[in-house]
Amino acid sequence: MELISPTDFAKEKVRSVQEYAVLAAQSIGNIFRRPLYLADMIQQADLIGFGSLRIVLAAVFFTGAALALNSASSLARFGAMTVIGQLVSVGIVRELGPVLAGLVVAGRNASGMASELGSMIVTEQIDAMRALGTDPMKKLVTPRVVSTIVMLFFLTILGDLMGMLGGAFVVNFVLRLDTHQYWSSTWQTLEFSDVFTGLAKPLVFGFIISTIGCYYGLTTKGGTQGVGRATTEAVVASMILIIAVDVFITRLLMITLGT
Repeated sequence: MELISPTDFAKEKVRSVQEYAVLAAQSIGNIFRRPLYLADMIQQADLIGFGSLRIVLAAVFFTGAALALNSASSLARFGAMTVIGQLVSVGIVRELGPVLAGLVVAGRNASGMASELGSMIVTEQIDAMRALGTDPMKKLVTPRVVSTIVMLFFLTILGDLMGMLGGAFVVNFVLRLDTHQYWSSTWQTLEFSDVFTGLAKPLVFGFIISTIGCYYGLTTKGGTQGVGRATTEAVVASMILIIAVDVFITRLLMITLGT
């Protein structure tokens, strides 16, 4: 690893933030300019959405089951086993569902975007696109951003359902409690603020995942080793940002919605 002065290091990080901000702004602005490249959006939606579906559903299902088990051991001391459904539904819908779906998609697709675009940079395919008059930002970045945002939104909805099904599985087959009561408390507890918070987060997470993956891919340097490095950095950065931004979104929505 090359040693650089603290000043040069700070300048490099500031420049990286500026470049990322420009890329993120252009990816949104290109949505309102033709051509839209709908075929690329559909292809990316298939890769991102359906490719991640099984992993997201499995992760949230077992998380909901584990949440129900852990809640039961604590609630049994107070004779409040009937509120397991409330804890599972609020925990999954508000927090665990969006975050888990975001982390799974980040691990699977941010790395894929970075490696794919990084390989195109190394093999000079991006330069060839510019020479042919095609805007790489509009052709490569915007379809990935739009598809990730849309598909992560629906993946979160399905993941929330599977998380509550995981809790119901534990309630019925492990704890031997009334499943009807579990579902009644689950639906009656959820409020508009819970659902709105849980569905607003994947929109932001999807934007973070796609723009981070594309940024690291388009700034790849150093040949094939650089592609591997960019892939790792994209996954790490997107996961850290998801967890950090989740705190601020939760607090902001709590203040806005008065919860």
